[in-house]
Amino acid sequence: MKIKLTVNGKKYERDASESKNLLHFIREDLGLTGTKEGCGAGECGACTVIMDGKTVNSCLVLAVEADGATIQTVEGEAKNGKLSKLQTAFKANHAVQCGFCTAGMLMSSRALLNKNPKPTVDEIKHAIEGNFCRCTGYTQIIEAVQDASGQLKKRGGLKRA
Repeated sequence: MKIKLTVNGKKYERDASESKNLLHFIREDLGLTGTKEGCGAGECGACTVIMDGKTVNSCLVLAVEADGATIQTVEGEAKNGKLSKLQTAFKANHAVQCGFCTAGMLMSSRALLNKNPKPTVDEIKHAIEGNFCRCTGYTQIIEAVQDASGQLKKRGGLKRA
């Protein structure tokens, strides 16, 4: 089936198998490999993308269901080779360790900040609750989102929530 969609501001028209999920379509057909496959069952959040303004687990969405959609992947976060404020905050706050969850965490955080530029800690926790991270313990990720939203307080020379 031929589908049309916009990914990171670029329009694509491609043939898609009726059984191919959006994750594999993005990675294999579009060559955007930042979106990761973790569990393949919608449980880990590594494959999170923003589709029509909402986060989705791309492993659970068929590519044909994305026909006509506007999608943002992690590759769309940086502009002209420059990291976004959110990506810079993730780096500065050590919210990236092994990196496997990072794309999904960034997309969940971006979707939150798009809707609410000054979220509370509880709102941040809620936004990333479907994304598993085995390395950071989440504190640095929460602090990175606070930093990107201009809400991270500095105490005693160290950044803390």
